[in-house]
Amino acid sequence: MSARAAARSVPQSAWGREHRARQPEAVRRHPQKDRRRLRSMATAVMGAGLAVMLILGVVGLRVQQVRLSYRLDALRGSRAEVEELNRRLRVEMAMLKSLSRIEGKARTELGMVAPARDQVRLAREFVPGVRGGAAQLDRPSVVAERAEPRDIGVR
Repeated sequence: MSARAAARSVPQSAWGREHRARQPEAVRRHPQKDRRRLRSMATAVMGAGLAVMLILGVVGLRVQQVRLSYRLDALRGSRAEVEELNRRLRVEMAMLKSLSRIEGKARTELGMVAPARDQVRLAREFVPGVRGGAAQLDRPSVVAERAEPRDIGVR
């Protein structure tokens, strides 16, 4: 052993000498680990990790909730727009189906006139009281004719 190591290993007081004499050499060089302290530290680290995981989970769920809330608001807005468009289209469809509008267009743009009484023939299935073979219904019927012929040109 070196002189320095021998000086370090020699206790200076009487108590130190007695204490050192009672302890075995291996115990003095390698102190025993306190297992209770290690277990409590591991438990604390695990508890802290679990708490961090729980907090991150709650924050993640909240972020997801906010994201879904924004998406729901956007979908509600687009639904309202689609419902408004649907309402407008129903009104326009009802207007376009109007018989008076169709008749007006037929008279003004196409030059059609209302048919005379002798120009209209009803089909057999729509004539009340006639069964099957009425002679006057065998001829083809004319529904409408133009009052005066018009030149059909490019518009």
